[in-house]
Amino acid sequence: MKRILFALAGSLALASPLLAAPGDMSVAAFLGKADALKAKGPMALFSSDIGVLKSEGQAAGEAYRARLQKERAAGKPSSCPPKGTKVNSDKLLDHLRTYPAPTRPKVSMKQAMADYFIKTYPCG
Repeated sequence: MKRILFALAGSLALASPLLAAPGDMSVAAFLGKADALKAKGPMALFSSDIGVLKSEGQAAGEAYRARLQKERAAGKPSSCPPKGTKVNSDKLLDHLRTYPAPTRPKVSMKQAMADYFIKTYPCG
């Protein structure tokens, strides 16, 4: 029984990068999935990756929204988006493509979303 538990614990430890929290996906992985979906055309509607990308985008947006609330409370917001702002997916993808290819695997979607808002909605 102990052997089974150790084997299971070891396999979970190895799998942990695959179990990253939503919003922690790299820009490279996000763009890879988005490009693969685009290549599928209308068949993309049947792919589970649509939900994965939507979840990643929402989690990254929520993380930035929470960060921005704290920054506003401290009187130093990093961006000033109009109330009710929604992210346009095409504009976000264009933004993600501005990261140099060698950098994309190192940038999380949370960071990329923050960068998008800071760039798109500067204060003042």
